[in-house]
Amino acid sequence: MAETELERAEKRYAQAKARLQALKNRAATQARKLDTRRKVILGGALVDLAARDASAAAMLDRLVRNLPREQDRKAFESWSPGNGAAEAAGPDADTPGRTGAQASVASPADTISQRRT
Repeated sequence: MAETELERAEKRYAQAKARLQALKNRAATQARKLDTRRKVILGGALVDLAARDASAAAMLDRLVRNLPREQDRKAFESWSPGNGAAEAAGPDADTPGRTGAQASVASPADTISQRRT
């Protein structure tokens, strides 16, 4: 049976609508990934600052104590702002602030400073 012009138009409309929804979903996914990346970067910077600055460590401690969800607070039970990176590093880490496999991998900054000396 031959497809009518109306049926073809409805089919094209449904396809266009599906493409639009896929684009919206992709944009939303990218926005969430960027938001998560920003949070991780800022969190790392804050933990690093807290290791060097007592007032930042106190603020970070206050933030952790005031987390509204119990399960979030549990993630910080054996952690304190002043020793965040060193505690996670464990005995195998020979470089402060690096953990496990990271301890044996030189950062670009380490490589540059080694070239200068």
